[in-house]
Order: sequence, then C-alpha cells, then structure tokens
Amino acid sequence: MSDGGQRTHGPLGTALVIIPTYNEAENIGLIVGRVRAAVPEAHILVTDDNSPDGTGKLADELAAGDDHVHVLHRKGKEGLGAAYLAGFVWGLDEGYGVIVEMDADGSHQPEELPRLLTALAGADLVLGSRWVPGGRVVNWPKTREFLSRGGSTYSRLMLDVPIRDVTGGYRAFRRETLEGLGLEEVASAGYCFQVDLARRAVKKGFRVVEVPITFVEREFGDSKMSKDIVVEALWRVTQWGLKAQAAKLLGKDSGKDTGKDSGEGTGKRDGSA
Repeated sequence: MSDGGQRTHGPLGTALVIIPTYNEAENIGLIVGRVRAAVPEAHILVTDDNSPDGTGKLADELAAGDDHVHVLHRKGKEGLGAAYLAGFVWGLDEGYGVIVEMDADGSHQPEELPRLLTALAGADLVLGSRWVPGGRVVNWPKTREFLSRGGSTYSRLMLDVPIRDVTGGYRAFRRETLEGLGLEEVASAGYCFQVDLARRAVKKGFRVVEVPITFVEREFGDSKMSKDIVVEALWRVTQWGLKAQAAKLLGKDSGKDTGKDSGEGTGKRDGSA
C-alpha cells in the first residue's frame, strides 16, 4: 500500500465500470448482468474493439434495454491500454466520480466490487490484489501463478513501488486520481499498461490501497495473454526502472518520465498477468 499522507477524500459519486472487449460474445451478457446485480447504481461502459464475433452488437442490445449500460465502439484492436484510455476520457467527460477497470471474462468477480468501492472511500486508487493475504487465484496452473507473482515482484522492486500486485487489472479510481496521472502522456498499450498506471499513482503521491480478491480463470473464450506480451512488459519495466535509478543517481526528478520513448503500442491485449 502507498499512502499519500493526510489527503482529504470527498464523496465518491456514481461509479462507471469500464469493460474492454474483443471477441467476448460468450461473456458480455453474463458479466454485465453480474455487475448490474452486484452494484445496481453503477453504470457500465463496454469499449469494444470492433469484435468480429459480434460482441459489439450484443452490447448494443444490452444498452438498448438498460439505461445504465453504454457502448463505445472503436475502429479496431489497438490494445488494452488504448481501450481503457478511451473509456477514461468518456467517463471523465460524462462526469462520473469513480471509474473501475474490469475484465469481460469473469476473472474479476463483480460480487467483490462493493469491497473495492468501500475501500475507495479512504483512498485515491484501490487495487484488487491476488497477492496480499486473503487474495488468491482459481484454476491457474502453477507456471502461470509463478509468472504472475514473479512479474509483480520484479516490477515492485525495479520501480520501487510498495504494491504487491502491480500487474493486476481490477481497479477503482477516483476521478481526481485519473485527472492527476497525466493520462495524455501514457503510451503503454499492452499488459504493462497496468504497471504504468500504478507507478504513476505512487510517484504522484496518491494513496493506493490493495484489497484481496479471488481471481478466477475464464470459462469461455480464449485468453489474450502470450509470451510476447510478457517479454515486452518485462523489457518496458526494466527501461522505466533503469531510467528512474539513473535519474536518482544524477539527482534529477524522474517524475517527468512519460514512457513515450518506450516504443509501445503493439495492440496486444490482456487485463492481468
């Protein structure tokens, strides 16, 4: 947990749950229904990357029958980070007080969202964490768990951020937090988008709290995780970490690191690793 000090936290306001999709036709109706049941007052924004399996059309049908559901159609598959950034801009423009990241495949359980929102009452950013006491993963092979734990540990140490699950993608932001992160400077598109936002929040002095969650492997559809995504993310984290360490040695402020020189934007997508 990162504590930004004696920050005063005001009322939360209405929550918007952003659910990025690409070929999630089997999951979209289920996840929307679960969110609506878990937090009835929340709104949902499906950001669909022109899914060839018709996910966007199904989302439109859900929105037509429910004024709490909205759809943002994007031109094509540009990566998780780009989908979330577009959703953030939409949500901020529409005046939502809380913006939530959630996977479409059910791995982030909507039934746990009330606990994240409760924690957000005294925080700037709440992370649903698999690697704090009480957190766990279900139906993962040991190799993937080892990879995920290792990636979070490496990122934490390399970037000097006091967060146990740096790579997780189940998150609740106050609008003021997103407005203060410098989203216009974020260039991360793939898996390390989550790492990028976490390190920015810590560097800006926001209070980051981790809440234990149970992460459940998807039942339907195909995972977008790949070896290339993981390798790219480790390389980016290494670049950021070395740059920050060099800045410290030179006595310079590393807070101006934007990540724009990282060569990202591959269009690869996955919410958590």
